[in-house]
Amino acid sequence: MAFDAVLLVSFGGPEGPDEVEPFLENVLRGRQVPRERMQQVAAHYLEFGGVSPISGQNRALVEALRAALDTRAADLPVYWGNRNWHPFLADTMRTMRADGIRRAAAFVTSAYSSYSSCRQYLDDLAQARLAVGEGAPEVVKLRPYFNHPGFVGPLAAGLRAGRAQAGPDAPVLMSAHSIPAAMAGTCDYERQLRETGRLVAEQAGEPSDGWALVFQSRSGPPQQPWLGPAIDHAITSLPGAPPAVIVVPIGFVSDHMEVVYDLDRVAASTAAARGIRLVRAPTPGTDPRFVAMICDLIDEADGRAAPAVLGDFGPAASPCPSGCCPAPPRAGPSAGR
Repeated sequence: MAFDAVLLVSFGGPEGPDEVEPFLENVLRGRQVPRERMQQVAAHYLEFGGVSPISGQNRALVEALRAALDTRAADLPVYWGNRNWHPFLADTMRTMRADGIRRAAAFVTSAYSSYSSCRQYLDDLAQARLAVGEGAPEVVKLRPYFNHPGFVGPLAAGLRAGRAQAGPDAPVLMSAHSIPAAMAGTCDYERQLRETGRLVAEQAGEPSDGWALVFQSRSGPPQQPWLGPAIDHAITSLPGAPPAVIVVPIGFVSDHMEVVYDLDRVAASTAAARGIRLVRAPTPGTDPRFVAMICDLIDEADGRAAPAVLGDFGPAASPCPSGCCPAPPRAGPSAGR
C-alpha cells in the first residue's frame, strides 16, 4: 500500500513565556531532574522571549517539503506533530484520520539512531495511534539518514564556508548532543556520528585527522557518565590558542535552542574568553538538498528508489528492527531544544 501523506515528527518547543514551564514539565515528566535544573533551562528560553526557534523552523520545513513534493507531482499532504508540545502527535493523527489518511511516511527531525532520537519516537507514534483509536492511520518511520548525501552535503558546504571565514589554521569541532554512556552502549549513535563527521570533512576537503567529535547539551546528574568531550572543554583545551575555531553542528537538522544557546552563546563565550573567534556552520534547515532528501527517503520506503548513501556503512535498517535502541535504565532526554 502506497503512502497517502507525510508526517513531520519533531521534539516541540514553547512559543511564548507562559508555555516554557508547561513544555519543560512535559519533557521531564517521569524523569529525576531537579526543579532547579528545569528552571535553569527555562531561563535560557526566556532570554529568547520564551520562544523556541524549532517551531518556526518546522513550519518552514513543512512548506519547503510541500513545494518539493509538488515539483515531483507527488500528491501527498504534509502534516506535523510533536512529542512534547503543540501540535501534539495524537492531535495531528486525529486530523489525519478525519482527512481520510490511511498510511503516512514519518520523517523524524533526528538523523541518528539512539533511544531518544529513534526508539522513543517509534514509541511516541505507537502511543499516539493508541490514543486516536480505531481508524488511526498506519505510520511508517523513515530510516535514519546520517550518511545520506542530502544531509552530509549541506553540512560540508557549511564547513567550507566556515573555513573561508576562519582561515586555514582554525581547528574543526563537529558537535552533537551528548547522551548518557549507558544509552550510547545500546545503539550506533556515536559510531554514526563519527561516520557523518568523516564524510563531512571529506566532502569539505579537510584532512581526515583535522577534526574532532565533541558533545554538548548534557542534562543528566554529574555522577552519571555522558558522552564527551564537552565542547567547552574541547575549546579551552585547544593547543596554541588559535585565532578561530570552526564548529559544525552535525548532530542537528535546524538551528533550534540547543544550537542558538549552547553553541552561539555559551560555546562562543567560552571561546571569546580565550581570545578565539567561534565560526559556527549552519544546520541543513531548509537547504534544497535536505528537503529533496526527505522526498528521496519517501520514494525509497515506498519501493520506488534505491537507498542513497555515502561511505561504507550502507543504509540504516528500515523499518527499524524490533528492539533497536532500547531504553537504558533511567535514560533522560534533553530539555533544551
